[in-house]
Amino acid sequence: MKYNTINFNNKTILITGGAGFIGSNLAFYFQEEFPQSHVVVFDKFRSEATFSNGNLQSFGHYKNLIGFKGDIICGDLNSEKDLAQLDAYNFDYIFHEAAISDTRVYDQEIIMQTNVNSFYYFLEKAKKDNAVLVYASSAATYGSIPSPQTVGKESPENPYGFSKYAMDQIAYRYMRENPEMTIVGLKYFNVYGAREFFKDKTSSTVIQFGHQILAGKAPRLFEGSDKIVRDFVYIKDVLQANIKACDAKKSGVYNVGTGKPRSFQDIADILQKELGTDYGTEYFPNPFTGYQMHTQADISTSTEFLGYKPKWELEDGIKDYLGEIIRMYNEEVM
Repeated sequence: MKYNTINFNNKTILITGGAGFIGSNLAFYFQEEFPQSHVVVFDKFRSEATFSNGNLQSFGHYKNLIGFKGDIICGDLNSEKDLAQLDAYNFDYIFHEAAISDTRVYDQEIIMQTNVNSFYYFLEKAKKDNAVLVYASSAATYGSIPSPQTVGKESPENPYGFSKYAMDQIAYRYMRENPEMTIVGLKYFNVYGAREFFKDKTSSTVIQFGHQILAGKAPRLFEGSDKIVRDFVYIKDVLQANIKACDAKKSGVYNVGTGKPRSFQDIADILQKELGTDYGTEYFPNPFTGYQMHTQADISTSTEFLGYKPKWELEDGIKDYLGEIIRMYNEEVM
């Protein structure tokens, strides 16, 4: 689906984190909708290295790019030598999705180095190339402030959230100093959809619950999950936001959600209905302190300045995603 009138054919497009969840979806979007576009993926790709919490340090996976026909550069955001490989290109559009995105990583140094220090390179590269820059911010910038979450009222409560908050502040300065540039930050809420499986433990509850049910088990939810709600947004709406950001009426930072929070219990119940099962629910105590109980994106400015209007209700998104959930279970879990 073409979300605006931009013709990306014969344009050179950089996608950092292009072997990850959102990045790989963007890569295939351009390949399928604009086959004459020149897409360059920059990604560290996964190794077996883990953080102290046991989670993988990098989620980029080659299987997310099977069938991709563009350029691939394996590189680390923390390496000037790796980033220098991008200087050979003159980009028209830069989608900066790469980051350490695990909210449970508390090593402030590595998060700030990876997420914030590297951001200056892409801002300067966009300025030099006269490229549109769209980058991933995050709803984690809001912390646990009351809903609805509104841009400009952030209160991050973990290093990842703070790193994205810092990126937003840097972006605002570039916007002021370079009014001719198009710079758009997108605060993603809880994204789910195809190509998220290799995020491992940080993948959405949609695929995690789906695979629990496919294994013949009751989905495992925190106690009180009918009252824990999130703004779940389908990957196809995230693609819409990214493409519309390329033609933004105004540079800025915008929320990408639905504005319609739903509970974890809703997800489990929808999945059981679609899969034709009735395993009930297994509840266990929530082990986390400072846990967000309610998120809801205020998307008024996203609609006004990007033309972003979410199309996918949770029921529709899960139904559209179900075949991929089953495929990944059969190919990667069984």
